[in-house]
Amino acid sequence: MIQNILIAVAGLGKCEQMLKVLMESPIVKGANVTILHVVTPQVTAELMSQKLTAGGKILADAIEYLKIDPAKVNVRLKQGDPKDIVCQVADEENSDLIIMGSRGLNRLESILSNSVSQYVFQLTSRPMLLVKDDVDIKRLNRIMVGYNHSVPAQASLKFALSLLRDIKGSQLQLIQVKSNQKAAEAIVNPERDPIFAPAISEAKKQGVAYKCIVAIGDPGKEICKAAQELNTDLIAIGSPDRRPSIAKNLPDLDRLLGNSLSDYVRIKAPCPVLLNRSVG
Repeated sequence: MIQNILIAVAGLGKCEQMLKVLMESPIVKGANVTILHVVTPQVTAELMSQKLTAGGKILADAIEYLKIDPAKVNVRLKQGDPKDIVCQVADEENSDLIIMGSRGLNRLESILSNSVSQYVFQLTSRPMLLVKDDVDIKRLNRIMVGYNHSVPAQASLKFALSLLRDIKGSQLQLIQVKSNQKAAEAIVNPERDPIFAPAISEAKKQGVAYKCIVAIGDPGKEICKAAQELNTDLIAIGSPDRRPSIAKNLPDLDRLLGNSLSDYVRIKAPCPVLLNRSVG
């Protein structure tokens, strides 16, 4: 059960649409929602006052659009660096899920443009749902999980099944990507692959239809390709945090410039992406 959601808003857009879709699910419907808007420091007090007034209007519009029980909404209008404030508020509210918009910039572009979502993605250990500006938001009937035995993958599976089990005609799409043809050919029937077995067993218990996919090649590219072909509504993947403890409060430039699975999928995916983090 998701108890606390943090959504960062900057004007009505895809994030609010995504949350509205999520709120249709019983496991999300009763959650407490913190709606956050951050105003960056301005050069004059007058300009700051204008920005704060505009921020209040953005929050009011979001509340009106989402139509959440007032007792379940916490509105936060904050001043400061959005990258720091989002992480701070997520900790203060003990958020189970952070929802943010994303322009789908590549790693270097994200750094140069001071991308808020990319930095929060690097700094937080909490599950994060990234919603690109150019994707369509649809009801969650088909959720793809990048599956293996890792803790983040198990968390992704649990989240996907909790959403799908109450939806008639829903489908869980389990995917693993092999590095070479020989490894893939060893799997004659994906549904008999022992790696998928625990996930299949859990899907059957919860009455959720499933499809198993084994692909060959680059994991990020193959996951995005499969999601496009299968008309996936949401991708859920793990994103391990490999930073040393001394760097937990600093963006890791090496990883920002790296070529990780989660980086590729968050940029190229044809649908929203849920990233489950594994700390350590």
